[in-house]
Amino acid sequence: MKKALLYILILLCVLGSMFGCSSFNQAKTASPNGKSTSIPLQEPEKESTSTPLQEKGDQPNIKSDSETEKTISGTVYDGTMQTITLETKDGNRYLFIRSPNTTETGADGILIGCPVTVIYKGTLTAESNGQNVTVVKIIVGDLPKVELSDQQQAQNILKGMTLEEKVGQMFIVRCPKEKAVAKVSEYHLGGYILFDRDFKAPTKAQVIANNQSYQRASKIPMLISVDEEGGPINRISLYQKFRAVPFWSSQDLYKEGGLDLIISDTKEKCTLLNSLGINLNLAPVCDVSTNSADYIYGRTFGKTASLTATYIKTVVETMNSMKMGSALKHFPGYGNNVDTHTGISYDKRPYQTFETSDFLPFIAGIKANAGAVLVSHNIVTSMDAEHPASLSLKIHRILREELGFQGVIMTDDLYMQAIKQFTGEQQAAVTAVLAKNDLICCTDFEVQIPAVITAVKNGTIAESQIDESVTRILLWKLKLGFQIAS
Repeated sequence: MKKALLYILILLCVLGSMFGCSSFNQAKTASPNGKSTSIPLQEPEKESTSTPLQEKGDQPNIKSDSETEKTISGTVYDGTMQTITLETKDGNRYLFIRSPNTTETGADGILIGCPVTVIYKGTLTAESNGQNVTVVKIIVGDLPKVELSDQQQAQNILKGMTLEEKVGQMFIVRCPKEKAVAKVSEYHLGGYILFDRDFKAPTKAQVIANNQSYQRASKIPMLISVDEEGGPINRISLYQKFRAVPFWSSQDLYKEGGLDLIISDTKEKCTLLNSLGINLNLAPVCDVSTNSADYIYGRTFGKTASLTATYIKTVVETMNSMKMGSALKHFPGYGNNVDTHTGISYDKRPYQTFETSDFLPFIAGIKANAGAVLVSHNIVTSMDAEHPASLSLKIHRILREELGFQGVIMTDDLYMQAIKQFTGEQQAAVTAVLAKNDLICCTDFEVQIPAVITAVKNGTIAESQIDESVTRILLWKLKLGFQIAS
C-alpha cells in the first residue's frame, strides 16, 4: 500500500513537470514564524535561437499604400460640379473626383488660379481622365491678393469714369460760399481751395466738419488745399483759435534757426493742416529774389538760387514724410515782375537767367518728388512772347522735357486779371487744357467746366489728353494715401 502511494506521488510530480504546473514545481521552506511557505524553483536559463513572438498589441502599425494619407498642392486648372483639376508647379495636371462633403473653399470659391491642396489615399498616375484614388479632402484657398501698382490702380479707376467726372477731376476751385457740398457732386470737383474767409468765422470743429462733408459728397477723395506759406501769406494761422501766432516767413525762420527750424516749422504746419482735413498746401515758393523791392520778395527764401534750392528740397522732403501735398510755385520763376492779380506782366529776362538761376529750385523740388508745379501768368518773352506761361504749350514742354517733371502741372488762378485780359472768361480753361495743364485752378468753375466738356465733345480737346491729365491727378492722390475705389 505504501509503495502504491509512493508510485502515485512520483507519477504526479512527473506530470507536473511536464505540464509546467506551478503547484507541482515548488519547494517547501520554513518561514520565520515556523510555518512552511513555498517558493518557485528556478529553471536553468537556456539560450534561445529563435526570435521571441510579440503580443498582438505590440505589432508595428504598417499600413498599405492604399491606406496612407498623402497630399498634393498646386493651383486650380479647371473645375466642374463633380471634378477639380490641379496643376502643380512643374506643369503636371491631376483630375480628382470631388463631392461637397470633401471640398472646402475660401470666400472666392473655386476659381481658376486659386491655390488648392488635395489629401488622398492611393497612388497618383499621369492619367488625365481621373485619378483612381480615395479623396479625403480638397482644400481650395482664395486667390492670392495681388498688390496693384499705383499706375494700374489709376488706370482701373479711369476706366470707370464718365467724361463729366474726368473733366471735373481736373478742376481745383475756390470753395464757394453757398452750396459747397452740393456742388462737389454736381461738378465732380477734383478739389477745393480754402481762403481766410473759410477760417475766420467757423470754429476748428466746424472747419473739420465742413471738410469731411466735402469728402463724403465726392466719389473720389478731394484735394482740400490752402495757401499757408508763412509770413505775408497765411490763411489759417492768422486766427488764434488755430495757432497762437501766424507762421513765420521762411526768411525769418532761417535767420532764427537755420534749416532745423524750417523742418520743425514745416512739420508743425503739416500737423495742423492734417488735423483740419487739409491735404495740400500750395507751397513752397521756389521763386528766387534777393531784392526787397521785388513784388515777390517777401514770399521767397530771399537767398541765392543755390541756397533756395536747398531750402526747397528740405521742405518738400519734410512735407512728403507727413503725407502733405506740395506745389512748387510760380514756374518758370517770378523774378522782379509785377503782380499778375492786377494785370498782364512781361518778363523780358534772357533764357540763360532761368537756366542758371530760376530753374534750380524747381529742379531740386522735382528731384525731391513734389507732386505738382504751379505755373504763373507771366509772359516770359524768352520762352513764349505771345502767351502767359500758364497758357503756353512751349513753357509746359520745357517743364516736361528739359526739367523732367512727370507730375501734375496746375495753373495759377485763371480768374486773375492777367488771364481775363488775355482770353476772355469762357475760353480760359479750354486754352489752359490745350496748353497741357492737368489741374485748372479757377473761381468761375461753373462756367469753365461746361466749356471744357463741350470742347471735348466737339473735338477741340482730345479725350485722350483728358485721360492723361486725370491719370496724373489720380496717381498724385494715391501717393498721398487717398483710398480710391476702382
